[in-house]
Amino acid sequence: MSQEAPSAGPRPPLLFYCQHSVGLGHLIRSLALARGLAERFEVVFASGGPLPPGLEAPPGVELIGLPPLGHDDSYRLISRDPRWTVDEAMRARTEQLQATFDALAPRVVLVELFPFGRKKFSFELLPLLERARSAPQRPLVVCSLRDILVGSRRDQRKHDQRACDLANRYLDAVLVHADPRFARLEESFQPATPLRVPVHYTGFVRDGGGRLGPPPRRFQRMLVSAGGGLVGEPLLRAAVAAQPELLATDGLTTTVVAGPFLPEPAWQWLQRAARRQPGLEAHRYLPDLAAEMAASRLSLSQCGYNTAMDILAAGTPAVVVPFAEGREDEQTVRARRLERLGVLGVVESGELDAGSLLAAARRMLRQPTPAPDLDLDGQAATARLMAELLGEQAAGPGVVGAA
Repeated sequence: MSQEAPSAGPRPPLLFYCQHSVGLGHLIRSLALARGLAERFEVVFASGGPLPPGLEAPPGVELIGLPPLGHDDSYRLISRDPRWTVDEAMRARTEQLQATFDALAPRVVLVELFPFGRKKFSFELLPLLERARSAPQRPLVVCSLRDILVGSRRDQRKHDQRACDLANRYLDAVLVHADPRFARLEESFQPATPLRVPVHYTGFVRDGGGRLGPPPRRFQRMLVSAGGGLVGEPLLRAAVAAQPELLATDGLTTTVVAGPFLPEPAWQWLQRAARRQPGLEAHRYLPDLAAEMAASRLSLSQCGYNTAMDILAAGTPAVVVPFAEGREDEQTVRARRLERLGVLGVVESGELDAGSLLAAARRMLRQPTPAPDLDLDGQAATARLMAELLGEQAAGPGVVGAA
């Protein structure tokens, strides 16, 4: 790539669509990307899931909350706001996205995951992509992907082929937020016909980028985190059950970060346990989880993308329990790859109890934690790459993605 969008003058408008349905991972990673992009673009960020209390848009980013939708346990669409039925939310979201596109006239449309996932949101995304495709000044259309896609659907080959066909029709580029030495798109995406869209690897995305330095103080504690918390209760209950013995035999207190979406009955139970058990404390949310990890002797968590990045940045011994309900296998694949690098220990969700957690924790506490040579600078690299791609598009047809 040889030409970059000019840094002087008005920032080109960029419409960023993100839908989180269960956890917060997609939203947190996308907001980190939006923060980096805002240095070069006028970013309007359309969020399709419920927004956690207190969440604020990064500086220079306009946050638009669509009527929130998500998935239930059967992967059916549900409304996350009682003021809207699913059908009402679908209509309102589609109209809001179209109106936002028309008002912004974006030079770039960046869509998180679709068409490689989020099939149930085709009702609003296909009209948006058609509008972009037929716009008088056609914007650059890019997909933002995490390192590993879900690969255990019953109709996986059909799903991959449909995604490939849509990508070839609508996209100008695919950005994979991974170090290609760790994960490549073709490992979890295998359509029958070739993907013709250029694929670019940005490195892993962590807000602020890079690894953390040594903490001012490391507490003799286990930090337990459950992402957004919506599906974290089994992990939290096992950690609370293991806490008294961990304190008695290993001298570690336990700090639990429950997550903003942990159901209220589970949060009430956790607060009662914290009052009853010495050495146990509970928080809904802590603002800098990576720094909290770095200041802890041990981390216990699931293995979503952002949590894995925090573990890599912190360099703290870690145990993970990958979320693996339904057809989800992405966290398990990521966890096993990190386990092979020596970064963490894995407890499968089907084997989760106090005993398995204690055994894994003690193994990790006894061995050194390596710092694998993985690229964590994806936030800054994405902004640079998007500017380059836009400059190449402006240079003329057929230039985007050229070597």
